Amino acid sequence: MHVYLHSFIHQYGWIVGVLLLVFLPGCETNPYTHRSQFLLMPTGYMNEMGAAQYGEVLQDPKVVLSKDPKEIEPVKRVAARIIEAAKRSKYAQAAREFKWEVTVIKDDATKNAWALPGGKIAVYTGIFPMAKNEAGLAAIMGHEVVHALAQHGGERMSQGLVAQLGMTAAAIVLSTQGTNPALGELAMQAMGIGVQAGVLLPFSRKHESEADYIGVLLAADAGYDPREAIHIWERMAASSQGAPPEFLSTHPAHETRIADLTSWMPEALEIYNQTPKAPVSELPMITPPPSQKSALKTGARFR
Repeated sequence: MHVYLHSFIHQYGWIVGVLLLVFLPGCETNPYTHRSQFLLMPTGYMNEMGAAQYGEVLQDPKVVLSKDPKEIEPVKRVAARIIEAAKRSKYAQAAREFKWEVTVIKDDATKNAWALPGGKIAVYTGIFPMAKNEAGLAAIMGHEVVHALAQHGGERMSQGLVAQLGMTAAAIVLSTQGTNPALGELAMQAMGIGVQAGVLLPFSRKHESEADYIGVLLAADAGYDPREAIHIWERMAASSQGAPPEFLSTHPAHETRIADLTSWMPEALEIYNQTPKAPVSELPMITPPPSQKSALKTGARFR
């Protein structure tokens, strides 16, 4: 049966290739990493979607917005400096066009932060112990802001669209070739796993690494010590349990991120040493409720 699967994939693998050729005009290049990006979604559409999702979150009755100045003010301070650094960056045009908003969500059990297309940012108070201070928070917010500026969300949507089109085309071919239904179903499952593990997950890991790299440069340019990013992932590694193998995860392993950040640190420190330093204070102490499990969500998330 493996022989049949190999023959099928070899024979019909051209389908996704043709679809990619059709959509090649959607390719762009990341200005920092020079990675080719596959983008079908118009920027304006993604920004509108980001604003709509942000509004939905704020209107959710389960979401509690912080009213504590001790929680809100450091987030606002760090966000302001990160945004100004973004406006000086290679993403300056997009950063100036974004309609930035920042919200602090009172949820001490959730280690999360995200930035949506268009500049809508949310920070959950549960991330404070991981960030520990404003420099750590700058690394987190820099990471999230890069996801929005680099159009990672639009890229993932584009990849998912092409993958879905490829699977649909393959199903049509199978149905017209008189393929044994059981073999056809198995082949489709194999192709689905191949697309997920071989394309979508690695691309998502590249997005995370890209956000780590550019985010730490933004934090350094905003006047925050970039070495705090390494300490964050050391704390993440110490607090995480049961992480999936890296090749089956949408995110690099903690150890991989620490090693990568260490290798990028000379470049980040060079920027930091030439930049006026930001004032840094400790973040408020947060104790997650004992009845709630600490969450590390993966939406437009920090991870």
